[in-house]
Amino acid sequence: MNTPDPPLLTAALTNPTQFSLFGDPFRLEDLPLPRPAEGYAVQYLGRDWLLDRTTAAFLPIRTPRLQGLFPSFEAARQAALAWGRAQSGTPPLAIVPAAFDPVSERHILIYGVLQPQLEPETEAVWLPLP
Repeated sequence: MNTPDPPLLTAALTNPTQFSLFGDPFRLEDLPLPRPAEGYAVQYLGRDWLLDRTTAAFLPIRTPRLQGLFPSFEAARQAALAWGRAQSGTPPLAIVPAAFDPVSERHILIYGVLQPQLEPETEAVWLPLP
């Protein structure tokens, strides 16, 4: 059954230049970052989980197979919109600057969006529990 997109997701899909569901577009080179960013990541709010480019699933930043860096804000936005559509809802996501640290072999969130974790019953709607 084909269900219509929720209103916020519909607004982001139909009017992307005036409405950003996942934060305002930014260019990495314009930000005064404490460390260099290598790309854009789609962060699940309240967690250190990023959207993986190869599986379109959220994985913890310490997952060795995670491919969480997108080359542009728009590429990250499109992936976030696709994930939101698959979930049939308005997901709690943000697009943030990120990098990969080869020493610790994990992704690094730079100015990741921090907020309290969602309640377990609310979060279960979006992510499968481990």
